[in-house]
Amino acid sequence: MRRHYRAEGITPDALAADPMTQFARWFHDAARAEDQGALYEPNAMVVATADAEGRPSTRTVLLKAYDDRGFVFFTNYESRKAADITAHPYVSLLFPWHPMARQVIVSGTALRTGRDETAAYFRTRPHGSQLGAWASPQSTVIGSRTELDSSYADLERRYPEGEQVPVPPHWGGYRVVPQSVEFWQGRENRLHDRLRYVREPGSDGWRLERLAP
Repeated sequence: MRRHYRAEGITPDALAADPMTQFARWFHDAARAEDQGALYEPNAMVVATADAEGRPSTRTVLLKAYDDRGFVFFTNYESRKAADITAHPYVSLLFPWHPMARQVIVSGTALRTGRDETAAYFRTRPHGSQLGAWASPQSTVIGSRTELDSSYADLERRYPEGEQVPVPPHWGGYRVVPQSVEFWQGRENRLHDRLRYVREPGSDGWRLERLAP
């Protein structure tokens, strides 16, 4: 199976001076594509980690915020990804915007967000998602779906709709502070454009470089 990508590409002089500004531009394009029905969940990203033995694992999570400091997602701190991050804080993010023939690839360090930031986000989650954060012992083996549903039902009785659900102490956010951000644009004949921002050592500046496809 093959797709022929577009003729138009990206050039260094058309990109922003820093990767987060450029990401905001592409994310805006992706969100607009979602509004038009051409893309599903543009904030879905693949998070790659490695455990203490260096064995990799990946999963898809949702980006919940981004700014000059990096990319934020939330999870269970007792999950497999959290254990990996404790062992090795270096992670990779991939935004696979296939319908646009675009990808964004981030390499950086994952740091826990503060509890105030975590609590502020938790309050914006739907009531059911708040209960779900308590109900699921993420990444652990469970006996059945019934066990999970029963745990959720118990919480639903304890915290009915309209009653404030406390923030789980084992749940919170990570901010991935980027060291490099690559913008990939599919091109004809598999001669894709790959432009990567790399953080200059000891500064807040960025170097822009082109990679061979």
